[in-house]
Amino acid sequence: MLFRLFCFLLMLFLTPFSSANNVTQFKQKFSAQVKQQLKHYSIPGGAYVIVQNKNIIAMENFGHTDKAKSHNVDNNTVFRLASVSKTFAATITTMLAQDQELNLSDPITKYVPHFSLATEGAAQKIQLKHLLSHSSGLMPNAYDNLLHENWAMKKIIGRFDKITPICQPEKCYGYQNIAYGLLQPAIEASQSKSYATLLQDRVFTPLNMTHASVGIDAYKEQENTAKPHILRKRIKTGKKDPQGRDIKKYIWRTVKVEPDFYKVATAAGVNASINDLAKWLIANLGYKPQVLSPSLLTELTTPRIKTQKDLRRRFWREHLTDAHYGYGWRIYQFNGHPIIYHSGWVAGFRADIGYSPELDIGFAIVINAESNAISKISSQFWLQASRIFDKKPRRKNLREDLK
Repeated sequence: MLFRLFCFLLMLFLTPFSSANNVTQFKQKFSAQVKQQLKHYSIPGGAYVIVQNKNIIAMENFGHTDKAKSHNVDNNTVFRLASVSKTFAATITTMLAQDQELNLSDPITKYVPHFSLATEGAAQKIQLKHLLSHSSGLMPNAYDNLLHENWAMKKIIGRFDKITPICQPEKCYGYQNIAYGLLQPAIEASQSKSYATLLQDRVFTPLNMTHASVGIDAYKEQENTAKPHILRKRIKTGKKDPQGRDIKKYIWRTVKVEPDFYKVATAAGVNASINDLAKWLIANLGYKPQVLSPSLLTELTTPRIKTQKDLRRRFWREHLTDAHYGYGWRIYQFNGHPIIYHSGWVAGFRADIGYSPELDIGFAIVINAESNAISKISSQFWLQASRIFDKKPRRKNLREDLK
């Protein structure tokens, strides 16, 4: 009996040291994996962060802000977040609803009266909550192509009267950008501030996200910004990998930041550094309840509509068993753990962010190139983290352990 008690107490003493060592090894191994992936695809620059509860446990920067290597990427280098912006828009909209300044059951036509669809009465059925969850019944990515055509938003919205819904609201999933952009007039009509100012006052400033902003002008005003890169070509190096496949070199071209998706600020208009995203993750994990309340986080991350296609995502599909969209966030079941996640992609930039309340960790990565390497890196992170940070059930008491 005494021997068993000694062994149990020794295990309790050694477990924290073993766990800390595992986390240290994981961070070192993961850093090397990210560096290898970015090098393999010749990605100009990037950064990632890992948070555990309210602490940053790893923050790494790679490469440069542009191909000219004029400036190293650092913790405060600003990247475009693209569709990760939806997490902020959904948060602000749901905040306003909880403050009773708007109602998520309001039809979007209350705020955008000239919005109409080909089917009579269909537009009036689309409510704010349907926009937040991409369950409006519209065909996916409706008229996104027109954002590249230098059309004004009012003109684009005027084209929706040619669209027939593919289902009733809440009955099917269809990812949107322009329709998500319709949240901005609702937000701004519900109170006196602009969307950018409200986000600054309710989120960026309280969370000390000092380099976060909204819009192309704010991006251009920053000095420390990552420049976008698009793939020009792939060329064979004449070398083979261990599997006998050709090793290619990726040639990237630096391009100008385009205003197209900035037109839909609530869908894709936020800029931020990796340091800012660390603070955003910590808040969403529940450690800033004075800014993001528990009830707010619950409402944002309640599954609203099934996203069956996500179960076939490259690099993720072997580990996903369920996928839904909430309000501004995807909700995945990954290796038995819920992951709250979103990705972003605009010309020259990619971003990924996710957190697990169950594992009490969060991860974000940004790069200044259009490479799907970011999806591979994120899935590798969650695969390894779901094992390292898995919290085993606590034993009820010492007496039971000694039986």
